[in-house]
Amino acid sequence: MSEYPMSRRLMTLIHAAAILLMAGYAAWRYTTGHYATLFTPLFMTLVLLAALLLHLFRSSSTFLPRTILLVATYLTILAAIWQPPDVSLIWLGLPLAATFLLLPLWHAVAISALLVPVWWLAPLHGASPSWITGFLATALLLALPRWEHARRRNLLRATDPHDGECDAYHPDALEERLHTEHQRALVLGRELAALVIHLPQLDMAGEQFGHRAQLALLTTLCHEVGQQCREYDALGRASSATFWLLLPATSESGALLVRERLTRALSRHVLVETGQLETRIGVCLPRHGDNAEDYIHRLNTRSEALASPPDTT
Repeated sequence: MSEYPMSRRLMTLIHAAAILLMAGYAAWRYTTGHYATLFTPLFMTLVLLAALLLHLFRSSSTFLPRTILLVATYLTILAAIWQPPDVSLIWLGLPLAATFLLLPLWHAVAISALLVPVWWLAPLHGASPSWITGFLATALLLALPRWEHARRRNLLRATDPHDGECDAYHPDALEERLHTEHQRALVLGRELAALVIHLPQLDMAGEQFGHRAQLALLTTLCHEVGQQCREYDALGRASSATFWLLLPATSESGALLVRERLTRALSRHVLVETGQLETRIGVCLPRHGDNAEDYIHRLNTRSEALASPPDTT
């Protein structure tokens, strides 16, 4: 579910609106005198309140609150269908809309298809074979915006060279840029260097403090690289917590100076969740006769060495 880009504020509004709607439905049942069917909406109101509290205070988990909200919607509609008085077919659109709103696209399509027999067998007043046409049309209308959004996001991801979380090249664009810089260095007879930067706090920040703490670390790194380096230096994300900083026309001594300057600048940052920003930075230069693939292999080896915990024995 984390792949579905819905903001936390919007989800909070959805949970709050669900509670108000369920409480209003319970009040309507009470005022119309249908006391036998009053228990379901009252109980679901408490369940939805619990889902809202989980959403507010468990920022690292979005699966459980959304699942509770979706299940509560289905149970409420099923209870209304199987208990008097008769319910209009229009209410079948509510759980269908909730499914496409809260779940990834293909999960929503699968669940909606599996539940068609349940709705078909339900004792709905006025149910006929023609209702399946309306049901499928509604499902199609709900799926089309999600499908178009996914298509545009994949197209943007394929054409945008930057990483989705920070101002750095993604791995494919980084390797392409490295091939270009390596070829340019060979043709022009210039030197080429690279810094391998590892953030050891990144994974821990995500596990303990959530995605926002990770974004703070990544933003700080990219900002300082932009401040301390030249415009034509290229920062790319080689893996989850490892970055390569390509330094064209830079000797080993120049790369060491850049490493020292960048280390000092990053160590001055103290984040609320993780404390002082820690980095491991190594210098890697191509050897004489290396092609681009050999250089990439050496950069990967250096990255693995920096990512390994230091030996304290």
